[in-house]
Amino acid sequence: MDTTREPGLRNVSSQCSISETDDYDLSRLLDKPRLNIERQRSFDERSLSELSIGVHRVDTYESIYSPGMRSGLNTPASSARNSFEPHPMVAEAWEALRRSLVFFRGQPVGTIAAYDHASEEVLNYDQVFVRDFVPSALAFLMNGEPEIVKNFLLKTLHLQGWEKRIDRFKLGEGAMPASFKVLHDPIRKTDTLIADFGESAIGRVAPVDSGFWWIILLRAYTKSTGDLSLAETPECQKGMRLILALCLSEGFDTFPTLLCADGCSMIDRRMGIYGYPMEIQALFFMALRCALAMLKHDAEGKEFIERIVKSLHALSYHMRSYFWLDFQQLNDIYRYKTEEYSHTAVNKFNVIPDSIPDWVFDFMPTRGGYFIGNVSPARMDFRWFCLGNCVAILSSLATPEQSMAIMDLIESRWEELVGEMPLKICYPAIESHEWRIVTGCDPKNTRWSYHNGGSWPVLLWMLTAACIKVGRPQIARRAIELAESRLLKDNWPEYYDGKLGRYIGKQARKFQTWSIAGYLVAKMMLEDPSHLGMISLEEDKQMKPLLKRSSSWTC
Repeated sequence: MDTTREPGLRNVSSQCSISETDDYDLSRLLDKPRLNIERQRSFDERSLSELSIGVHRVDTYESIYSPGMRSGLNTPASSARNSFEPHPMVAEAWEALRRSLVFFRGQPVGTIAAYDHASEEVLNYDQVFVRDFVPSALAFLMNGEPEIVKNFLLKTLHLQGWEKRIDRFKLGEGAMPASFKVLHDPIRKTDTLIADFGESAIGRVAPVDSGFWWIILLRAYTKSTGDLSLAETPECQKGMRLILALCLSEGFDTFPTLLCADGCSMIDRRMGIYGYPMEIQALFFMALRCALAMLKHDAEGKEFIERIVKSLHALSYHMRSYFWLDFQQLNDIYRYKTEEYSHTAVNKFNVIPDSIPDWVFDFMPTRGGYFIGNVSPARMDFRWFCLGNCVAILSSLATPEQSMAIMDLIESRWEELVGEMPLKICYPAIESHEWRIVTGCDPKNTRWSYHNGGSWPVLLWMLTAACIKVGRPQIARRAIELAESRLLKDNWPEYYDGKLGRYIGKQARKFQTWSIAGYLVAKMMLEDPSHLGMISLEEDKQMKPLLKRSSSWTC
C-alpha cells in the first residue's frame, strides 16, 4: 500500500485506503494551541498528552495497532502491557463482560444487552444490539481479541441481506437490524438467528444509527488489527454501499442533514427529537468519513466516493454554521427579526426569539459552546445531547476551536452535565405540560430519568475519547473516578435518575453490558491513548479553513 500521499478527502486509492486517508497523528493533534492559554495544565494532563503520546508519532498502520496476547479474566491485556496499577473493579468488569457473550454455532457473535437475573421481565435485553455492542467490541479490540468483532460484523452483514417487512411495508435494502437473538434448539442441536429491524421495537421505529455504527466499527476493526482484507471483501463493500444508498438518496429536502423520526437512535422512545437530531447527524458524518476511507475506488465505489465528498462538505458547513451555539451566537439569535424573505435573510429558519427557553441564558457560559439538539423550520432545540457532541469531536465535525469550547462547557457546567454519576444523556429534562406533549406522557421518561435527563455510564467511553483527542484527559479521569465510587457496588446499572444522577434508575437493568464495556474502554484509553486511533478521525485538510456564513449573516 502506498503511504506517501497526504491524507485528504479525494485521496482514495484503488485499494482500501484506510491507513492513507485518516491516519491519526496524536502527538501533533494534542500539541495544537488552546483557546484558554492561561490555563495551567495538571500533571495528569501532561503525563498523558506529552509522556504517553508525545514520545512517538502515529503515522502508519503498523505503529497504531498493537494486538498483544489474549489475556485471562483477571489480567486484561491492556493492563498487562502498561505500568498503570489497574483498579480492582477492572477484573470484575471483564468477568461480567465475558458472561454476556452470545454464541452462534460455537462462535462468539456479540454480547447481550443486560445479564440481570434479578429482573422479572427479560423483554429484549437478552438480545445483541448493534449500538450496544460497539463499546463491547472496542473493549475486545483493545484487549487483542478481534475475532468476536469480526464475527459480529459478518453476522449483521448477513442479516442486512434479509428481506425486511413490517406489516405490508418493505424497508430499504440497506437497513441494518436494531438487534438480533440466537435461539438454541438443544434437541435438534441447531442455532437460529432472529433479527429485529424495528418491527418488534417500542414505537415500531427502525434504527437509523445501526448502519452508521456498523461502518464505524468496521473501520475500528481495520485500524486495530491492520487487517484490510475484511473491509475489502465484496460483501463488506456492498454492505457499505447499501447503507450509503439509503442515506444519500435524493429527495425533497433542502438540507444536507438526515430527516429522522423519534426513537431512531440511542434515544429510542418519543423524546421530541423528530427532525434533524444532532446524534444522527454526527454519526452520519463520521460514518461517511469512515466509508470514504474504506470504499474501493472501483466502478461501483467511485460514484459513492464522489457523493460522499460533496455531502461531507455540505454537512460540515451546515452543522458548524447552524447547529453551533455559543454566547455570541445566542445573543445573535436573541436579536433575530422574523418573517424575513429571500437569500438575504439573517434568520434563515424563521426562529421566533421568544421561543428560546429561559434556562439556556443561564446555562450558556461566556466561554464555551455546543451543538444544539435540532434545527428545522421555526424550531431550534437548545438541549445538550452528550453523544452527538462527543461524536462531533471524534469525527472532526467540530473544528478544533469548537471541540475545545465543548470541553470548556463541560467544565463550566460540571454539576449539570456530569453530577455525581456520569453522564447526562441530555440536558435539561423536560417536565410538566411540555413533558406530556413531547413524550406522550411516557412513564419511563419522567424528568431526570432514562432518556429524559438520566445519567448513562456508557457515555464515559465517548467522553474519555473526546477528552484525549482535545488534550484534556484530566476531565475524563475525574468523571471515571466518580463512576468508580459506585458502579460496581450498584451492580453496573443501565442508568441513574435525579438531577445529579444520584439514584439508580427506577427501571434500570443491573449488569447492563454497555455500562460495563464503556467503563473498560474508558480505562484502557486512559492507560494507552494510542487506542484512540481506532475510533477517532483527524480533521480533514480540505474542510479546515474557517467556515463563514453568507454575507447576510453579518449584515
